[in-house]
Amino acid sequence: MTGGAETPTARMRKAWHRARTSVRKAGVDYFRGDGSDWIALAALLLTVPALALTTIALPAWCVPTALVLPIVAGGLLLRPASLLALYAASAAALIAEAAVLNPEASGDGVRVTPGTILVVAAVGLLGLLIAQFRSRVGVPWRRGGTMLFDLRERIRVQSKLPKLPRGWHREMALRPAGGQSFSGDFVVAARTNGGRTLEVVLTDVSGKGMDAASRALLLSGAFGGLLGSLPPHDFLPAANGYLLRQDWDEGFATSVHLVLDLDSGDYEMFSAGHLPGLQLCAGTGRWEEKAAEGPLLGVYDGAQFDPIKGTLQPGDVLMLFTDGLVETAERDLTEGMDRLTGEADRYVSAGFQGAAWHLIEAVAKDVNDDRALLLICRH
Repeated sequence: MTGGAETPTARMRKAWHRARTSVRKAGVDYFRGDGSDWIALAALLLTVPALALTTIALPAWCVPTALVLPIVAGGLLLRPASLLALYAASAAALIAEAAVLNPEASGDGVRVTPGTILVVAAVGLLGLLIAQFRSRVGVPWRRGGTMLFDLRERIRVQSKLPKLPRGWHREMALRPAGGQSFSGDFVVAARTNGGRTLEVVLTDVSGKGMDAASRALLLSGAFGGLLGSLPPHDFLPAANGYLLRQDWDEGFATSVHLVLDLDSGDYEMFSAGHLPGLQLCAGTGRWEEKAAEGPLLGVYDGAQFDPIKGTLQPGDVLMLFTDGLVETAERDLTEGMDRLTGEADRYVSAGFQGAAWHLIEAVAKDVNDDRALLLICRH
């Protein structure tokens, strides 16, 4: 072959490759929510006459109201403008079915009744409302579930505690209100100072469940960026300033910031209106409250947060938790903390392995509030 001319076979292969690449890219863009909805529209437009022909040929197996199936699918898959084209095709199919079936129907025969038209129209209106809502939100249904899953996983990853050196055990359990996937409680943690220090922040955002989840996600990202970037004494003042700048109607939060030296066991605890921590002293076998002083986050500027200092000796345990775990309408704070420590005593001999989740189950299983529990043990 001379002159670099391509054979017909080579040209056909290139054309086939381009077509296949274009279709595959369109499919990927569609399911990512970035592309046109022409693929879904074409498929549904083909489904409408197929259903109409089946209804006319086999009315005992396919009734006229079967047209609601592509209409429902269109409400989930199509944009409002494309949905109107699908509705026009469905209306034409319904007219064709009525023209063929109604003159031939006798007695109990299948026909297109006013009730049939009303059902199809009602489903169409519902599909249009769904499509318009998705259009306003700007999140295609194909990405909606994925985005919620990604948000949940992001909160879970940010709440993951770092590994600790030998001789230490840590675990955290989080239970959103009402069995939902999102919570207004969150934890951010990091090992700082060359890995010798563990910094943990447990925060309880005002509200619960989905109402507080969006604010919790925003705050967890901001707090995660601040943690380790500022000296411990500056963390809560910076977090307080961040909340004030958001200017939320319900923008306050409680938070506790633990700074633990993993070599000596010495710690400082800063609190922003949070519940006191509980420390089990192995020498006495008693639980002691560890309460630092400080106002809620997001209430006023220039707040001061004074730490409390302590030491975790071998065998000691420190528990940090949110109010949903110990306080309910039927149970005051003191009673709830007594119940928590009573249940926690059962896990002393086991070294508190797997205790966080079981403690929430035992103390506040059916509470309609977000619950979080953090355990740090020194063996």
